[in-house]
Amino acid sequence: MNNTAEITQIEDAEGYIASICFKTGPPLTVGVEIEQLVHVADHPHRPLGTARLTAVLRGHEPQDGGRIALGPGGQVTLAAWPQAGLERLHETVHAELDRLDLLVTRGGLRLAGLGIDPHRAPRRVVDSRRQRAMAGALARRGGDGRVLMYSTAGLRPLLPAGPPEDLEARWAAVHELGPPLLALFANSPVHAGRDTGWASTRMRAWYALDPSRAGAPPTTPDPAAAWARHALHAPLLYARGPAANWSVPDGVTFADWIGGALPRRPTFADLDEHLGTLYPPVRPGGHLEVRYLDAQPGGDWFAPVAVLAALLGDGATIAAARELAAPAAGRWVEAARYGLTDAVIAAAAPPLVELALRTLERDGLPGPLLEEVSGAVESRFRRAHML
Repeated sequence: MNNTAEITQIEDAEGYIASICFKTGPPLTVGVEIEQLVHVADHPHRPLGTARLTAVLRGHEPQDGGRIALGPGGQVTLAAWPQAGLERLHETVHAELDRLDLLVTRGGLRLAGLGIDPHRAPRRVVDSRRQRAMAGALARRGGDGRVLMYSTAGLRPLLPAGPPEDLEARWAAVHELGPPLLALFANSPVHAGRDTGWASTRMRAWYALDPSRAGAPPTTPDPAAAWARHALHAPLLYARGPAANWSVPDGVTFADWIGGALPRRPTFADLDEHLGTLYPPVRPGGHLEVRYLDAQPGGDWFAPVAVLAALLGDGATIAAARELAAPAAGRWVEAARYGLTDAVIAAAAPPLVELALRTLERDGLPGPLLEEVSGAVESRFRRAHML
């Protein structure tokens, strides 16, 4: 595909989205993106600058595949390439996290391990034309765009889309599992020195965005077609160009752009850029990129990734997980606000975890890793006074 080619037909854009966003079939690999807020170790309220962050990370490249990136609020993201199995992913990511943590500590900084900054108000750290365009567009639409961009950090498992015949069930399941798992791993109750009253303040900021950007398309027998329609009818945040100002009129969708709403026609590169500005609970990009989990402290990233991967492991497990999650399906706001104190979610979460642990044991996850997942989950239930 020539990414500089112009798009003149909606059908061409829909076909392109479906082809790149849902890559079904083998290999069935699992990856993760770990985003972390960064603080000055002895003064966590102190603002950070780009120069200090880049100096700390200069020259560091993950040794086992992946990349390191800086977010607009100075978040550091370790994106690990998908691996063939949870055991290999655990080994690879823990080694990379150890190296990253050593670099950050030597630079007088520390990784926060939280879903939202408990000390600092939103502030742009990394500046670029893209970041300025996004911030301006989100500000015009209201909501908590600045908080989301500059103050939050997430854990993003990358799960396989699976074989074509399972895609509809996997796509539905990864959404239906969302509220119980969001609640179980909620980790952002305090922002800028204030207890917000939400278990996941990060997701509260998410919900304040335009639903056409942050919502999920309806569940249909053809997830790829539904996602393509959803993406094309989401408003543009910006349109790249040689001028300093990338802003576009409010409400112009990518479909409108194809139809001639802007001076030039979009290219497939523009479509790639647009897809990267959509923030649904699960974003298809080859793998299913789960975006509803808060960042976790230290090595605790592995438990939610393993639980999700287990619950989507095979058709029978998916069916059982969907049945257990059904009473809590759709309770996104309740999960973010009340966590495991919501009665419906509190009833659904333990049997889902038990199913995941049985599946991981059945599939041969080594005992120490199984204990790591079990211990991390038990600590969350204990914190919610459920054990």
